[in-house]
Amino acid sequence: MATPRAAPSGCRSDLDSRYHRLCDLAEGWGIALETLAAVGAVATVACMFALVFLICKVQDSNKRKMLPTQFLFLLGVLGVFGLTFAFIIKLDGATGPTRFFLFGVLFAICFSCLLAHAFNLIKLVRGRKPLSWLVILSLAVGFSLVQDVIAIEYLVLTMNRTNVNVFSELPAPRRNEDFVMLLIYVLLLMVLTFFASFLVFCGSFSGWKRHGFHICFTSFLSIAIWVAWIVLLLIPDIDRKWDDTILSTALVANGWVFLAFYILPEFRQLPRQRSPTDYPVEDAFCKPQLMKQSYGVENRAYSQEEITQGLEMGDTLYAPYSTHFQLQNHQKDFSIPRAQAPASPYNDYEGRKGDS
Repeated sequence: MATPRAAPSGCRSDLDSRYHRLCDLAEGWGIALETLAAVGAVATVACMFALVFLICKVQDSNKRKMLPTQFLFLLGVLGVFGLTFAFIIKLDGATGPTRFFLFGVLFAICFSCLLAHAFNLIKLVRGRKPLSWLVILSLAVGFSLVQDVIAIEYLVLTMNRTNVNVFSELPAPRRNEDFVMLLIYVLLLMVLTFFASFLVFCGSFSGWKRHGFHICFTSFLSIAIWVAWIVLLLIPDIDRKWDDTILSTALVANGWVFLAFYILPEFRQLPRQRSPTDYPVEDAFCKPQLMKQSYGVENRAYSQEEITQGLEMGDTLYAPYSTHFQLQNHQKDFSIPRAQAPASPYNDYEGRKGDS
């Protein structure tokens, strides 16, 4: 009869061996990562409350339209920090399906929200009519649902509906390859978000480019993190006992990137007043772009006297009631002819000659 394994230093003697990484002092990476994940989860919840509080503080209606999508983004970030514990706990029938399903779904939610935000910024930076909050939120949810379908199909086919232990039974190389293949759509979302954020820098209204920079830098760091953990996970020379460490580290690192380089800078921009330079002039299409210069004097009852006085003082003047036309003196006679009495046909009667 095998004796039960002694609890490691820092853990209770009756604690299940699956949870030893959460308290094992000999494997300090588990304690460090769970601490960072817990702090990140608390910070995310605080940001969610702050977002609700800032609703009444946001004066720009177009920034207010992004709040529902950013709240959904924070829910995804909270899930990322929470999922870290599923990778610190050993792989078994309970954590296996959770890892394979939620990893891609949570990141799909985050990058879908960033992509929807980038699409709205592309319109704003060009002076076009922005998307409504419902359309932005629908885009984010729609993009993320694709990964849900992919993950559900994979789980159903792999587990043969009921075999939840299949993930722990698979060989480590095969399990890692399946895990990466399951995330191809998330990688596509990430790259698409990165390139879409570059289009934000091509517009004329520079105030929105700061938001585009937040998305661009966040996507760039996320891509770097993902490339690193995928390469490390697929290298055959690395001991397989580090797989959970690699994945949980990637979760915590990417979660903090979302908070530090997207959420916090966006919070700093939300309470700022609406800048007129960030929007096109509403009546710009009513303003004349090129006016043809007019010469001479128009027959205007309200401006005739002022024009006559101005012509005596100088060659050029701005006529009142006419802001776009200048009057120039060309030394023409604008005097009104006086009326004369017509000559009578009887002036020459009886030999008399009349004056003309």
